[in-house]
Amino acid sequence: MPGFDRKVTDAAARAREARLTTTGRHSGKPVTVTVWLTTDGDRLFVRSGGGLGRNWPRNLLKLPEASLRVGGLEFNVKARHITDPGEARGVAEVIRKKHGPNVRVSTPDEPLTPGEQATFELFPA
Repeated sequence: MPGFDRKVTDAAARAREARLTTTGRHSGKPVTVTVWLTTDGDRLFVRSGGGLGRNWPRNLLKLPEASLRVGGLEFNVKARHITDPGEARGVAEVIRKKHGPNVRVSTPDEPLTPGEQATFELFPA
């Protein structure tokens, strides 16, 4: 799957937050939230620190299409729920580097944190 243009990953690297608009799983209406956005230089990730109990991750699980607004750019995305524990922990490390030590990363002998359970990779739609 093709990745994002460099101007998108650069904007994601600079921005602390982004605006994500999902489709309400019950209402079918647009729902916009502020999320932490992280990049590893090539890929984009969002996650809910509150876990899968929050509405926007559940909306993405039902309909994995959304729009993202960051650094003056707005574009459509498709989301992939990250369910592999090793990958979720790796993304959590990337998020921790950007957002600080309060981002908890579980160890392999622990269950995933709520944030690790609600981690999504975004792709251009």
